[in-house]
Amino acid sequence: MSKPVLSVLGALALELSPGAGPGRQALDAAEAGALAGLVARDLAKLVPEAAGLDLALVAAPFDPVELLRPGYPLHAELERLVARAPGVPGGRVIGFGAGADGLPETLRPSADFAGGPLKLLPLLLRGDAADVAPVGERLEQVLLDTGMAAADTALAAQDGFAVAVEHARLLTLNDLAAMMALQYEHVGLAPLWPLLEAALLAPGSEQWLDAPPEPLAVYANHGVRMALLDVDAWAEGGFAPEGADAERLARAFERFQMRQRQLAAVLEAHGVPVTYDHCPAGQDPRAILTE
Repeated sequence: MSKPVLSVLGALALELSPGAGPGRQALDAAEAGALAGLVARDLAKLVPEAAGLDLALVAAPFDPVELLRPGYPLHAELERLVARAPGVPGGRVIGFGAGADGLPETLRPSADFAGGPLKLLPLLLRGDAADVAPVGERLEQVLLDTGMAAADTALAAQDGFAVAVEHARLLTLNDLAAMMALQYEHVGLAPLWPLLEAALLAPGSEQWLDAPPEPLAVYANHGVRMALLDVDAWAEGGFAPEGADAERLARAFERFQMRQRQLAAVLEAHGVPVTYDHCPAGQDPRAILTE
């Protein structure tokens, strides 16, 4: 009987200089292998037992929303490819780079998210569960505080992608999620995070955003349902500012609709589908969303 296999999911995070963008969207196979070797060395310095596990890295820069999606599909594809890779498992270092036709479509960053100052190269450590579990536990403890990549690793990424890199560090996906939660809080998207966290960590759960004047939404059944309110239902539901005249109410309702679109766009960028349920005045929108 084969032993159970486990993976630690993570990334090499590149913080780019302000206004900079990668000059290349993928390294070639040789460059990818070399960068993967440097990352494997850096991880083994922090947790020596990591050297006995397979390490795989995609040498292409992704946006955080492409990694933080339900089921972690990018890492799932990376796991599938590692499982099929030649060689005896245990200590292999595999870098996935671009061939003559570029990267496979399943490992190709989306042009929709090409901007942004933080770029991530997905990686994983894979092996027998009994060996991987303590390594993963230790990495969760140390990477966030001590996971800066070595200078030659950062330089290899900077030269390879032809972009100025201010910082290069190693993260687990849990570290990345914590960073994104903090970033969303800084840009006024904190109310959204519990919905996204449920989709990532507890996909079978139910989670509400029920905090007027924020839009009303519920995560359940692997998607988000959002209440689509007309102006009367919006005012009736306690979303409107009290004592406002007609002109101020109209502006507030327009802002509410813009906020709905903003939240839906962020969720969909993370791969969480959003549907709208029309909730007319005189009916409880919470009851409609749970039908």
